[in-house]
Amino acid sequence: MHANTMELTPLLAVVLLLPPALAVAHMAWTAASRRRHTRCYLLDYVCYKPEDDRTLTAELAGEIVQRNERLGMAEFRFLLRLISRAGLGDRTYVPRNLLDGREELAAGQLDAVDEMDACFDGAVPGLLARTGLCARDVDVLVVNVSGFFPEPCLASRVVRRYGMREDVAAYNLSGMGCSATLVAVDVARNAMRARSPRPVVALVVSTESLAPLWYAGKDRTMMLGQCLFRCGGAAVLLSSDPAHRGRAKMELRRLVRATTAASDDAYSCIMQREDDDGFLGASISKALPKAALRAFAANLKRLLPRVLPAMEIARLAADLAWQNLLQWRRRGQAKLKINLKAGVDHICLHAGGVAVIDAVKKSFGLEERDVEPSRMTLHRWGNTSASSVWYVLSYMEAKGRLRRGDKVLMVTFGSGFKCNSCVWEVAGDMADKGAWADCIDAYPPESKPNPFLEKFAWVNDEVADESASPF
Repeated sequence: MHANTMELTPLLAVVLLLPPALAVAHMAWTAASRRRHTRCYLLDYVCYKPEDDRTLTAELAGEIVQRNERLGMAEFRFLLRLISRAGLGDRTYVPRNLLDGREELAAGQLDAVDEMDACFDGAVPGLLARTGLCARDVDVLVVNVSGFFPEPCLASRVVRRYGMREDVAAYNLSGMGCSATLVAVDVARNAMRARSPRPVVALVVSTESLAPLWYAGKDRTMMLGQCLFRCGGAAVLLSSDPAHRGRAKMELRRLVRATTAASDDAYSCIMQREDDDGFLGASISKALPKAALRAFAANLKRLLPRVLPAMEIARLAADLAWQNLLQWRRRGQAKLKINLKAGVDHICLHAGGVAVIDAVKKSFGLEERDVEPSRMTLHRWGNTSASSVWYVLSYMEAKGRLRRGDKVLMVTFGSGFKCNSCVWEVAGDMADKGAWADCIDAYPPESKPNPFLEKFAWVNDEVADESASPF
C-alpha cells in the first residue's frame, strides 16, 4: 500500500468516528505537528583541514609543472601565468600522489580511497563530537563526490566506517560538480519531509577526489583545473527535530535549484574529457563567467519573490515597466539593477575562481566586503569544489559577522550548468573559528603578495598568447 494511503487511513478513521469539532481539532494538530517536523535546522558543520605535509607551496608548484615533459616553453609560461593569476595562496592542499610525483600515472583506486578516508576522518567524527550525537543517531546520509564513484559507493563506505544503523537511508551523488552540496542538502530535506512527522537527523558529506583527476597534458583549455582545484571537504549535520532548534546554528528558509543545460554553451563550458593525447581532465571555456551569470539569473527569478521585501519587488516591477516602455522599439531585454542585500544580510558565494567572483560582484553591484569571504577562501583553500561554500560560511563565522536573525544567501555554481541557492537564517550563536582558527587574524591581508608571481616573475618577460585564458 502507498505510504500516503497508509497515513490517510487513521486520519479518515478519526474524521468518521469523532464528532466534527474534535475531528477538525485533530486534523489541525496533525497539520501543525507535520509543519514543525518539516523544518530543517543546521546543527553544526565542520570543514576539513588536510595535513600540513600536503601543502602546495609556490616552489613545489613550479617543480610539478617542470616535471611535465610535454610542455614546451610557451605552454610552460602559459601555465605558470595561470597559476600566478588564479588568486590562490601557497597554503592550499593537494593529494599525495601528486606530492609523490605520480601525477602522470593513472591514480589507482587506493589513492582516491585514501584521499576520501582522510577527509571523512577529518570531518565526520569531529562534527558528531561537537553536536553530542553518534553515528547511530543518523537517519539519512548524503555523500557527494563528483569524480570518484567506486562500488560499493562512498556512502556505503561512510556507513561501514562509522557503524551506522542498518535502516539509515544512504544516498550517493556523483557528477554534480561544484554545486552538489546544495543538491545534497535538498535530498536530505526531502527525505526529512517524506518521514514527517518523525524527527530526522541527516548527515551531508561534501568533498571531491583530485587524485584520479589531476590533468597532466598540454591542452590549454584543460590547464585551469590544476591551477584552481585543491583538496578539501565538509560534513554538515541537519535535523528536523523541533527539540534541536534551541542548539541549532541556522535554519533553512528557502532552497532553489536551476540548470541551464539546454544551452549548448552552458552545457559545455565545463566538461570532463580526454585531450588529443588521451589525458583525462576538465575543459573550462571562456564562456564560464557568462554561463554562471545566466544560471544565477534563472535561479533568482524563482528565489527573489520569496526573499525580497514587497517594496523592493514593487521597485523592480516599476523599473521593468519603465524600461520596457522606453525600449519597446529596441531588441533585447531590459536590464534591472537588483539589490540582493535588500532581502539578505550576507552572501556566501562559491569560491569558484576570480573571474566568477568578479562577474557576480559587477553584475549585482556588490561591495568588496560582500565577496571578501569568497576571495579569502579561494586564497587560503583554493576551489575545493562542492565544499567551498562551507569554508566561505566558516570565514564569516570566524570573523564574528553572523548575528541571530541574519539571513545568509548561499550560492553554488557547477557544471551543467547549474546554479543552486538557499537562504539560511541564523538561529543561534555562531562564533567558532573552525578550520580558520590558525589564520583568520591574518585575513584579509593589507596587501596580498602573490607568492607564485614573486617566484616566477620571469614568465612575464616575453609576451605570449593568452587567447585560451579565462582570466
